[in-house]
Amino acid sequence: MTGLCSGRVAVVTGAGRGLGRAHALALAAEGARVVVNDLGVAADGSGGDTGPAHAVVARIRAAGGAAVPHTGDVATTSGAASLVETALDAFGRLDTLVNNAGFLRDRMLVNLDENDWDAVVRVHLRGHFLPLRHAAAHWRSEAKAGRPPRARVVNTGSGAGLVGSVGQGNYAAAKAGVVGLTLVAAAELGRYGVRVNAVAPAARTRMTERTFAEAMALPAPGGFDAMAPENVSPLVVWLGSADSDSVTGRVFGVEAGRITLWEGWRPGPAADNGDRWTVAGAGEAVRGLLGSAAPPWPVHGGAP
Repeated sequence: MTGLCSGRVAVVTGAGRGLGRAHALALAAEGARVVVNDLGVAADGSGGDTGPAHAVVARIRAAGGAAVPHTGDVATTSGAASLVETALDAFGRLDTLVNNAGFLRDRMLVNLDENDWDAVVRVHLRGHFLPLRHAAAHWRSEAKAGRPPRARVVNTGSGAGLVGSVGQGNYAAAKAGVVGLTLVAAAELGRYGVRVNAVAPAARTRMTERTFAEAMALPAPGGFDAMAPENVSPLVVWLGSADSDSVTGRVFGVEAGRITLWEGWRPGPAADNGDRWTVAGAGEAVRGLLGSAAPPWPVHGGAP
């Protein structure tokens, strides 16, 4: 390890299992002091258990690192505020926020009720916004006090939020919202020394065990486990370090040994007749535009 994050304090939400745990351990291995947040809920968000957060803290400490647990609900104002306060009380500073907490309640749209919609959007989207809002308020205060931070936020998006995913309307909408939030936060907070990016990982977790069941059944070539959540963490650590100062407002896909820079919505082909379109004219223009445009990326789980 290089000690890339020595002296930094990182908060990771949803860090008791899966990707969050891998991120917390990797940050600690690079010298960061870590606040490990996890409610310990089931894969659908039900229940709760403080054990996972404490287990990750114990593992970091056993390896010689520094960590404290936080078991509050980061999708509440009090939970998000106490998350930031925990970092400041325990370590005196906050440098990196990794928003990762989430769960799934997959349904086809016609079977998706409003409770499952609200629960998933709440944890993924509000659970990103509130920690970011409270961390940003702290960093802005630091900057105004003449102590400009080199702060980093790494949000967790998904391919579902970039191209859609059949059976995951609630999750895809929330993750698309995370990307929008990332872009706005990067634009607003840059003046305070804050860099904000997102990753769209593909890895084996409780949330994806059915999605990657076939891949997980295959032997790992050369001993490389392509679906291990630890494959995502090196990029998260780098984005959470001071080295990433020139990178903000970006979304990176991470899968196995591949890192992809996703390029977002931007103007494509256009037609302008200098006046209001007729209905027929608008339709004809759209057909022409589609004929000159690249086809959209296929929706996950959709027909080929």
